Amino acid sequence: MTRYIKLTLLIIFINLSLLQSEALANKPQDPNPYFIIEVEGKYGYIDKTGKVVINPQFDDAWDFSEGLARVRIGDKWGYIDKTGKVVINPQFDDAGTFSEGLATLRIGFKHGYIDKTGKIVINPQFDGAYNFSEGLARVKTGGWFTGKHGYIDKTGKIIINPQFLSAEDFSEGLACVRIGGNYEGITITGGKFGYIDKTGKVVIEPQFERASSFSEGLASVRIGDVLTGKWGYINKTGKVIIKPQFDEALEFSEGLARVRIGDKWGYIDKSGKVVIKPQFEEVEVFSEGLAKVKIGDKYGYIDKTGKIVIEPQFDWAYNFSEGLAKVKIGGLVSGKWVYIDKTGKYFWDGQIATTKLETEDASSYYNRGNAYYNKGDYDQAISDFTKAIELDPKYAAAYNKRGNAYYEKGEYNKAILDYTKAIELDPKY
Repeated sequence: MTRYIKLTLLIIFINLSLLQSEALANKPQDPNPYFIIEVEGKYGYIDKTGKVVINPQFDDAWDFSEGLARVRIGDKWGYIDKTGKVVINPQFDDAGTFSEGLATLRIGFKHGYIDKTGKIVINPQFDGAYNFSEGLARVKTGGWFTGKHGYIDKTGKIIINPQFLSAEDFSEGLACVRIGGNYEGITITGGKFGYIDKTGKVVIEPQFERASSFSEGLASVRIGDVLTGKWGYINKTGKVIIKPQFDEALEFSEGLARVRIGDKWGYIDKSGKVVIKPQFEEVEVFSEGLAKVKIGDKYGYIDKTGKIVIEPQFDWAYNFSEGLAKVKIGGLVSGKWVYIDKTGKYFWDGQIATTKLETEDASSYYNRGNAYYNKGDYDQAISDFTKAIELDPKYAAAYNKRGNAYYEKGEYNKAILDYTKAIELDPKY
């Protein structure tokens, strides 16, 4: 795999991961949560005991929300319930998670909304559509790249006319919007950020170069340009509560907010006091008492005192949700997603345990090889993949995974040979 391809995959992966991380942080508590698993390119779900409750069978899958989960079969999206039954047939070019009883859909290049029966309740007509929040949903008209944002209610009626070049969802009764500005190509320049209420009335005058949604009563704002400006926090009257002093500042979660000073991130409380000094390359919001941080090139978790409670060891990581966190081990590109609990113990690694095989067939060796691979024991993994190949010389997946193991060990010539053989046996690789 070339360095260019790995870099491209990394950029795509990080962008998707940020979206999924935000979704995990904001997901409401579920008394019977399900967790997404991936086995050999197919997605299914486990419950909190680690039991597989919906077998891996989908080409893509997202978290459950309001009792349903969006899944992809082929190139179309639909929805399943917690029994794994398809309740809304895959038929949409894209689909969103349910929020306040409705979900976004896309047919062709237009967006609308469906209810939980799959009925289209707001016809696809918008160039962009977002989840309902506090009774209103943000929509975009006039083109995906150069359109304007407004807000609709659940009947599809436009409540606030599309007029904003940038806008956020309503949060705590207010929405952050850009007023003024122009498009230069597909880039927005000029204008200032302020806040509106649900009638569209401006309640905090546009005066900020950048601003974010309200969270726990405060919103981060920037005064000054991107190079010399500083970030602080305002309350819902627009009063500055924490003076602009940070190079970057993000939303509050569980009483703390992420701030950057120079090239390091830390956390402040609502008085503006630094409670965890900036020392990390990356940080995430606190969720269930822990936050993801990056030290060097690995991710771990800290508590609200700043103490490292799970050592940085993962190639990627998400927030904790329902007591578990999804992390990647074994390499950023070719590694495996697993779940850990709050002690850092593996909760589910997607494979059988690395113990004595009950049956010595190719599939059993392959599965045990995967288990060794996920634990980072590449030599044992290679041994088992090799045995699987000896028993089944046409086992393309075994060649591919052995190639991954060689790659992680830095034995690139052997990896290339295995990748080539895997492709020869099955072009999907």
